[in-house]
Amino acid sequence: MSRGGNIFRIIFNAAVFILLEAAALVMLKHDGPMQDIWLSKGIHAFQGAVWGGTESIRDYFSLRKQNAALAEENYRLRNVIREYCASTGKEIAEDSARNVVGGFRYLHAEAVKVSNNKQHNYLILDKGSEDGIEKLSGVITENGVAGIIDAVGKHYSYARSFKNTGMTVSARIGKEGPAGELIWNGVTSNGAILKEIPQHIHINEGDTVYTSGFSSIFPADIPLGITGEASVVNGSTYDVKVTLFSDFSAIRYVTVVNNTDDTEIEELEVEDED
Repeated sequence: MSRGGNIFRIIFNAAVFILLEAAALVMLKHDGPMQDIWLSKGIHAFQGAVWGGTESIRDYFSLRKQNAALAEENYRLRNVIREYCASTGKEIAEDSARNVVGGFRYLHAEAVKVSNNKQHNYLILDKGSEDGIEKLSGVITENGVAGIIDAVGKHYSYARSFKNTGMTVSARIGKEGPAGELIWNGVTSNGAILKEIPQHIHINEGDTVYTSGFSSIFPADIPLGITGEASVVNGSTYDVKVTLFSDFSAIRYVTVVNNTDDTEIEELEVEDED
């Protein structure tokens, strides 16, 4: 018999076998309630195994992607701090054992709950005091500022989202431009307003807005968004529209940053007030 005939015979025999098996299962299913239950359990177990295997594969590849994104973010943040220190002539201090770079400690966390449909939005993170999270630490992603830690439990922490009408971030236009307060516009997910920019400053649409470094919560020079239209307020300052880089609906993995020198800074500020 030819090779083509052998292949046809194999396919034919396999088809007959499958049909006979299907018929046997149908007969078994209708043979009684016990067989029906046994068969249904077998089918559900098979479906569960297939679904579980599929989800495991999907999670595996998703985890690899997220780990790569976190590594890239960590690398980028370290470079930003090094560039800042190089431009200002300051020496960079790095303590790899404590994840401290340039006076800031970096801890990775996952947002287990994200509020996006309110005026006072928030994030719940899967790290708490036992993981080294402290109140008033900053929360950032590879796309900018996400929020500030407001409350800390043993294993979880609560962060006020930047999409919150009560939150401001000190930001500047460019790395050497004027600084002001960046606030969420309260309307669109990626819209913000940079306030109190002096009117004599020429504003170019499309400039990048960065963290200023004036706040002890966030490191300097973290990219936040792009400038848009500017409007005069009270005849003396500009309000500049900003399109944020962050997609708050997609936030999952974040980095919590804590200024290791904030206690000393606060003590100096208290002395100055006295």
